[in-house]
Amino acid sequence: MVTTTAPAGTASDDPPLGRRVVALFAPYRGRLLLIGLAILVTAGLGIANPFLTQAVFDDALFAPDGPRLGLLTALVAAMIVIALVSGLIGVGQTYLTTVLGNRVMQGLRDRLFAHLQRMHLGFFTSTKTGVIQSRLDNDVAGVQSVVTETASSILGNVVTVVASVIAMLALSWQLSLVAFVLMPVFIVLQIRVGRVRRKVAANTQASLSDMSAITQESLSVSGVLLAKVFGRQDHEIERYRAENARQTDLQVRQTMTGQSFFAVVQAFFAITPAAVYLVAGYVGTGSGAALLSAGTLVAFTTLQSRLLFPAVQLLRVSLDVQTSLALFQRIFAYLDLVPAVTDPPGARTLDKQHARGSVEFHEVWFGYPRSEEDSPPDGAPPSDEDREPTWALQDLSLRIEPGQLAAVVGPSGAGKTSLSYLVPRLYDVDRGAVRLDGIDVRKLTQASLAQVIGMVTQDTYLFHATIAENLRYAAPDATDAELEAAARAANIHDRIVGFEAGYETVVGERGYRLSGGEKQRLAIARVILANPRVLILDEATSALDTVSERLVQHALETVMSGRTTIAIAHRLSTVLAADVIFAMDGGRLVEHGTHAELLAQGGLYAKLYAEQFGAGQVEARCADGVRFRDGAVLRQERTDVA
Repeated sequence: MVTTTAPAGTASDDPPLGRRVVALFAPYRGRLLLIGLAILVTAGLGIANPFLTQAVFDDALFAPDGPRLGLLTALVAAMIVIALVSGLIGVGQTYLTTVLGNRVMQGLRDRLFAHLQRMHLGFFTSTKTGVIQSRLDNDVAGVQSVVTETASSILGNVVTVVASVIAMLALSWQLSLVAFVLMPVFIVLQIRVGRVRRKVAANTQASLSDMSAITQESLSVSGVLLAKVFGRQDHEIERYRAENARQTDLQVRQTMTGQSFFAVVQAFFAITPAAVYLVAGYVGTGSGAALLSAGTLVAFTTLQSRLLFPAVQLLRVSLDVQTSLALFQRIFAYLDLVPAVTDPPGARTLDKQHARGSVEFHEVWFGYPRSEEDSPPDGAPPSDEDREPTWALQDLSLRIEPGQLAAVVGPSGAGKTSLSYLVPRLYDVDRGAVRLDGIDVRKLTQASLAQVIGMVTQDTYLFHATIAENLRYAAPDATDAELEAAARAANIHDRIVGFEAGYETVVGERGYRLSGGEKQRLAIARVILANPRVLILDEATSALDTVSERLVQHALETVMSGRTTIAIAHRLSTVLAADVIFAMDGGRLVEHGTHAELLAQGGLYAKLYAEQFGAGQVEARCADGVRFRDGAVLRQERTDVA
């Protein structure tokens, strides 16, 4: 059994997390250098202003020999130029940081979506769609503002704070002690608040995932229909309301966490100037009075007020970083998942034009794990007992020759669908091998397998798009004439042109504007466009009425012609004329042969046949099976149905 694990940890046990976040910016080094240069220039210009202010007071307005208007004019002009230049640089810096942040998030979303597309089928069968959507939408959106603004904010504020502190020390170390006395206390408190906020942020995103899952399940066409049929609308409303209330509480907690701390910090910075004036009075009465001129005091308080905003911003940003790390951890947890089905080094490409289409199962064992290890790492890891598979296929060996129609029958849980999943390598076997044209499918590229193998399932999936767009999903370059030819071969063209918009008709979510038979025939037309060498039919007609079943069967006769076909069915009327029938039970092959041979053996197939058909219907059903493979009679039947 192939398993996948996902690392789940916190910042304390995941040191590389910060480096991984920084690595996201690596492709944009040049832009980062420009942003850094702009920040340094802006910070330098900003620090120059207090010294210009000091010169205005001490050297121009209150010079020993009286006001010096020429110098005052020059100093004021310099202050104006600095303000204008800083503003222009700020606009450019904002543009660069906005583009940079959004490009980083674009790359992260693309990378996450591409990684999820490559995950194997088992991941999606064990994970709610809404939870996956939440990772792409809510988690990425949660860190977008931090990524867009934080990098430049941290650098700019650090430069400003460092430059301001140096300038304040240069002006008066005594006053600087008053201004910085409580800063170590604030840093310690900030670290503690950050830890709490990170935990709340993780819980908030988990709640958003649950809300997305509820919305996706309850507001889909299927979910709404189910709720209406069973009168459970109030239950769904209450389920959403309860999770929404939890989300609101968590959002309030996340917002309010640290607000008291910031109120204390801001109050300290607001009170400090008064303390500075008091200390200045005492310092100014001693031998060091010359050091505290009016210009020095004004410059110092200007620097202090300039220090307030970046210092508080750094503390706030550090909390935002703590919050975003919780979200990054959830995103990287998905990126760290290793797909169970991958192309091995040196994988071979199977050319569809030269593929023969023989399929062989050789001593195959396959089982689904009880608890998928590659499910989202939000909970505790599964135990060793949970990792043990329940065998869906046991020691299965069979061979299907090129061009044969092979039917696979058996009771529910016999392993029929599991068998069909292994041929296109949606899952990998645990033991043994599945071979296509004598080559182990694990040694072939997944892309070439998808070209050679086509599937028509009972649950046909159509996108909320036009009929033409749904058909072209199999062949993006198909012409209108090719679409029509495929639709005619699938007995669906006349129905399509009956719609007002024809092939441009929007089918609705999952194709709900169409009947079951119409969706199946569209799926068959789509497969015809793909033109696979091996065709897998998984319960393709089991949910259809008699008329729709016959129309679909006629369409299937066209698509099966000249192809190796594996037909899985509960309704045996669809497989009576198969070249070979494989009867399965409990994941094992119990018998195989033609319809007549298996009836004569009186085994599992004969029992299943007797349960489905009364004695008086056997000959008629056998005749239907013959007609199913006889083109001349099929054409007559199409006329009768029409």
